[in-house]
Amino acid sequence: MKGLKINNGACDLDFLALGAVVHRLDPGVIPFRKARSVDIHVSGGEYNVAANLSDCFGLRTGIATAMVNYGLGELVQGRIRETGVRPYFKWFEHDGVRGPNIATVYSDRGCGVRAPVVFYNRANEAGALLKPGDFDWAAIFAPGVRWFHSGGIFAALSETTSDLIVEAMQAARAAGAVNSFDLNYRAKLWAPIGGEKRAQQTLRRIVGCVDALIGNEEDLQKGLGIAGPEVAGEKSALDPRTFFDMIERVVREFPNIRMVATTLREVHSANRHDWAAVLWLDGERFVSPTCRLDVLDRIGGGDGFAAGLIYGLLAGREPEQALRLGWAHGALLTTFPGDVTMARLPEVEALAKGGSARVQR
Repeated sequence: MKGLKINNGACDLDFLALGAVVHRLDPGVIPFRKARSVDIHVSGGEYNVAANLSDCFGLRTGIATAMVNYGLGELVQGRIRETGVRPYFKWFEHDGVRGPNIATVYSDRGCGVRAPVVFYNRANEAGALLKPGDFDWAAIFAPGVRWFHSGGIFAALSETTSDLIVEAMQAARAAGAVNSFDLNYRAKLWAPIGGEKRAQQTLRRIVGCVDALIGNEEDLQKGLGIAGPEVAGEKSALDPRTFFDMIERVVREFPNIRMVATTLREVHSANRHDWAAVLWLDGERFVSPTCRLDVLDRIGGGDGFAAGLIYGLLAGREPEQALRLGWAHGALLTTFPGDVTMARLPEVEALAKGGSARVQR
């Protein structure tokens, strides 16, 4: 694949993610202040990509994460097994009262003009306790790993999680794996630990180790400090030109980056979005078709896009085909409840063939 040195030899894992797993409480369209019941989804920005690649695309994937020895940990382990993701756990014992805990994400789905609302309880989170030395990367990478992935949500959890990402990426690079990183800038997570300034210091250090970057305009501006337009400007959210201009600035500052990709989403209501995606690969620009989504649950759509794109690249598809697979899978994921896929590969392939990708030169 041009721009990315993907290992096509014998490997034990196609994809390995590093991040925190969480459980998400979902009352559907009911706001939490009126909720009487919830669905429980197992999630995590990094884990979601691994689960999607395994369950829908049939790749061999793994997750390196914290696990707590209590009932909620058993629930999470069961869901991970269901998706076929191989676990690499750093174990913690729960004290029966305070933790360490599997973090809780609260997210209703909104409806129409009422936007979804997301908030967290990440107090004494086991994932935030992860640090360099907790995983034997030499042993994990020795049988071969083609692609390694982490993200900005995990980086925001503590001082030590960002150090662990760098340690893992150095081991991945030495083993010949592609390093990817989803900036996933979340103001609520960075605010208690120094806000944008701290985020930029942390994320810029990590991105110096990255081959493939995923992030939208806000991620690039607030997470990396890359100059660009106002996030809430007058232009269409589906106009890729400004994003491509920002990418040129990113790669000037980080010449190690060979790929940048993101989704483009224009939100008309909680349930009606326009959806597209763009890919920059070693100087070439690709834009997906645009479609109108009827959204059931928007959480996880970006992780669905990342999974489809990475699958396409690992499978040796042409860049525009890989982009369409990401675009199609992310779109389908918004039609299912929960954070990980319920799609089948033939469904993704069929949607990806609709429309035609424009190449921006």
